[in-house]
Amino acid sequence: MPDQYEFSREVRSVVLRLCEDIATPRALTVKLLLQNGEFDQLARLRVDPLHYLDGKAEAYRSDAIVTSFLRKLEDLPTSFDRKGKALENFWLSEKQCYKTNERLSPFLNGALNHPADEGVHQFILAVRKYLYRVLGPVPSLLEGKHGPGATYGDKGQYATIPDKMSSCPTLTSSSVPYLFQWCGTAWASACAASGRHPTFVRGNRFTTVPKDAEKDRGICIEPSVNLFYQLSYGEVIKRRLKRAGIDLRNGQTIHRRVACEASKQGHFATLDLSNASDTVCSNLVKLLLPPDWFEALDMLRSPCTLLGNNWVRLEKFSSMGNGYTFELETLIFLALSVVACNQDRDVPALAGVDIFVYGDDIIVPTECTKNVLAVLRYFGFTPNEEKSFVAGPFRESCGGDYFNGVDVRPFFLKESPSEPQHYIAMANGLYRMGSSDPVHGIDDPRFRRAWFSVLDALPSHIRRIRGPQTLGDTTIHDAERHQRPRWRHSIRYFPVYRPHRHRTVTWAHFRPEVILACALYGTGDGRQRGNPTTASDNRTGVTPRDSVLSFKLGWSPSS
Repeated sequence: MPDQYEFSREVRSVVLRLCEDIATPRALTVKLLLQNGEFDQLARLRVDPLHYLDGKAEAYRSDAIVTSFLRKLEDLPTSFDRKGKALENFWLSEKQCYKTNERLSPFLNGALNHPADEGVHQFILAVRKYLYRVLGPVPSLLEGKHGPGATYGDKGQYATIPDKMSSCPTLTSSSVPYLFQWCGTAWASACAASGRHPTFVRGNRFTTVPKDAEKDRGICIEPSVNLFYQLSYGEVIKRRLKRAGIDLRNGQTIHRRVACEASKQGHFATLDLSNASDTVCSNLVKLLLPPDWFEALDMLRSPCTLLGNNWVRLEKFSSMGNGYTFELETLIFLALSVVACNQDRDVPALAGVDIFVYGDDIIVPTECTKNVLAVLRYFGFTPNEEKSFVAGPFRESCGGDYFNGVDVRPFFLKESPSEPQHYIAMANGLYRMGSSDPVHGIDDPRFRRAWFSVLDALPSHIRRIRGPQTLGDTTIHDAERHQRPRWRHSIRYFPVYRPHRHRTVTWAHFRPEVILACALYGTGDGRQRGNPTTASDNRTGVTPRDSVLSFKLGWSPSS
């Protein structure tokens, strides 16, 4: 059993107070497990909304809050081998993909083995036809795109765009046709000026990122040239999906709205898949996509993964880390769901009206669920029974949990607080759960002691800053009567605690050709849309990830 004193005393105090004030049998269970240092049991603890069929959303919400508070805490002192679990899931997914590849192989060469296979063949033809309409022609020429993350040869803080253009590019041998396009880019010119040449690698490399207190999530880091064009194909698929009715840019908001309505009316089911991206096997993509699209994506995928010191030839088509995986899995799940739903409907189901897909989050009409699940299982996917909801008053999709239309999403503490900004974020999570109307403050007395316990850990000068939720975790959320804004030119300014200094790598560290390439790619200001961690400044240089050196008190405008 891990030593309970390794666990944050402040977090322990907050959770115990929360359990004491919520005072349900589940809260008592969590309190006893925490007091006795049973962190493994805490991490495994779950709450099932189907056990609350009396329609009382508050009863479920209360138990979900105490059950889930510590479930995703990265440094919860459990005894689990989290990286080992991620590796185990990698092999299980590969085994599953192998079986699916074998099952689908006869449909690729037309050698059907059983009369029942003819029905499957007709279904596949219908999916192909739908995908052909959605995708249209393959773009003849792509402009590559740099992402914010690491690549096979660019790691950690050396993964900014100028760093990627200053290192040796990496690519797989199958992506050689794209090398001719790459040679005409400013990136290639910068490489040629410094005598650097592309390096061939067999594939991507496996690594893990935190997921929850029980296990890590496996991802793969792609070669830089492959990723450069993978991201562009991902953007193309995203645009074609929007034309078909699926808006991925606003997908999470749409899914939450639909899930909320479905929890009241029951007309939609919300489905989730386990290890979805890792179980999209190669033969499935080859079978369903138009040949020219498959060829284009297949050339850019990594056929092998470096696992430790060994290379593994992959049965899956692509993994998380590939620049088009998310869009591709959305596309495939959409096509399978649309065709499966339309088998039993007089009126065709439409994407964005009757069917919604965002990655592996799938929403379909309730009456079509049986067909959709059967299709997904046949093509190699495993529905996550814990997170799929067909009947009852609960629906979950894209981070939104709803019970009879009531938002019952709990707060997940992901890292033990050690600095003021961490405590502010935790206090705001408690404030959100305890406030039915954020304007008037915490109106549920069960959350007040825990909230004040978090504030007690802050220095007094920081504890006094209060502001609206629109400012995020730069300020402590509180009722309007406790906020003390300043007015300037009819604009309200609120006190905030925000990043002050960043570690910056000056442009002097990079060759002139690299700086020119950055400017031509529109990265002179260093910002990738939706990813402020890659920010840079024209006057100073590039700001790597996790580069905040200090925070300070200041003022921020809010209408």
